[in-house]
Amino acid sequence: MNETISARRVCQLVGDLPKGPAYASLADTLTLLVGDGRIPLGVRLPSERELAGALGLSRTTVTRAYAALRDTGYARAAQGSGTFTAVPGGRERAHDRVLVAGGAGEGSIDLSCAADSAPAEVMAAYAAAVSDLPAYLSGHGYFPSGLPVLQEAIAASYAARGLPTDPAQIVVTPGALTAASVVVRAFAPRHGHALVESPTYPNAAEMLRASGLQLHEAALDANGWDLPSILDTVRQVRPDFAYLIPDFQNPTGALMSAAQRERLAAQLRVHGTVAIVDETHHALALDGRHMPAPFAAFDPDAFTLGSMSKVFWGGLRVGWIRVPRPCVERVTRARMSLDLGVPVVEQLAAAHLLRQGPVSAGHLDRLRAQRDALIDAVSTQLPDWRFTPPTGGLALWCELPHRGATALAAALAHSQVFISPGPVFSPSGGLDAFVRLPWSRPAAELRRAVDRIADAWSRMEGRDRAAAHDPDYARVIVA
Repeated sequence: MNETISARRVCQLVGDLPKGPAYASLADTLTLLVGDGRIPLGVRLPSERELAGALGLSRTTVTRAYAALRDTGYARAAQGSGTFTAVPGGRERAHDRVLVAGGAGEGSIDLSCAADSAPAEVMAAYAAAVSDLPAYLSGHGYFPSGLPVLQEAIAASYAARGLPTDPAQIVVTPGALTAASVVVRAFAPRHGHALVESPTYPNAAEMLRASGLQLHEAALDANGWDLPSILDTVRQVRPDFAYLIPDFQNPTGALMSAAQRERLAAQLRVHGTVAIVDETHHALALDGRHMPAPFAAFDPDAFTLGSMSKVFWGGLRVGWIRVPRPCVERVTRARMSLDLGVPVVEQLAAAHLLRQGPVSAGHLDRLRAQRDALIDAVSTQLPDWRFTPPTGGLALWCELPHRGATALAAALAHSQVFISPGPVFSPSGGLDAFVRLPWSRPAAELRRAVDRIADAWSRMEGRDRAAAHDPDYARVIVA
């Protein structure tokens, strides 16, 4: 039986239509609602008569809007059944399956990627960017350090957080991972050392290792950073780099306090360790708590990484580095050895979004509701799993009663639920009693996923939980 959405609910979501032809405004608004997931895929839309009555529009207007949706691929008509939401190319084109081991099919739930769908503002930003593009077409189109308008918007965002920044200190890259790679390329010695958190963002750890750096792990627990242990490692190893995620750390969700930042920054500077600080989650504070000052406010030599991907949309491949003033030229040269710049339209869209604020209130509301739904489902269905409820970020870091996270992930793949077990986030391959569960899917989908996880976990009880499993699963690339 197909799910339906009522005319009343559509009316609430549509709100006040923008100016212009009513049918076109309605079609554009419905496209945004389908595109960002507020109207799910495959649901039956209200009849033209019902929606016209709810919106106070003529039936002809709604008929033309539905026709426009079908023409653009955001709806399909089923003879005798009504009009159903869709996406161009079909459901399988709507989600990136590259991140899932072995691919995924109809009815699958992908929790291997901690990145949400795009809020409505993203499409509007792209439309504005296309309108701005003609002003740049008479030039060569290469901006290795970034479009000045984007550099200014990023610098202003740091100033608003109490960290004065010259736009010239901003080097724009195709995402935060590339940004980290640029810093390492610019400053890494041939056989250097890097301090990384454990657990940590796996792609960053792999990038550091691939750059020839020897990794040294600093463990995090349920309470966050064990600072005495980290400082002891810094004193002993004197690492060239320290890759840190102090804001809603990926995957634990921990938030480093201002006092911890100050103490750690001081020791890194004493021992000549370059801090590479990933701040891609800093704007995702879901409970309104006051955020500590940026790490660079305590360490002027720190390189700060930012990105549009986590806060807005993974498909908006725009990141950046806030570079200490004396290092700008060296970083720019290293950046140009990789490529010659981020696409202009992407940068214009990012600038539009950043000028509106670090993140929209509506997007935070959606993430908060999804987080709360996931926490409730895990607490109810898996009461023996332990976690610290995060106040921001995108994921829940769960400790299982015993090892078996990788075996659970492999078993769940047969149930079309894809999760990332703890060893994915451990540079040394441990942490098999942990799993990361992002809240980056709609609440109903998260509840279904936890139902399947709980069922698979209960079936594993009494068996060898560390049994052999598909070795490729532990190598899933996650965001």
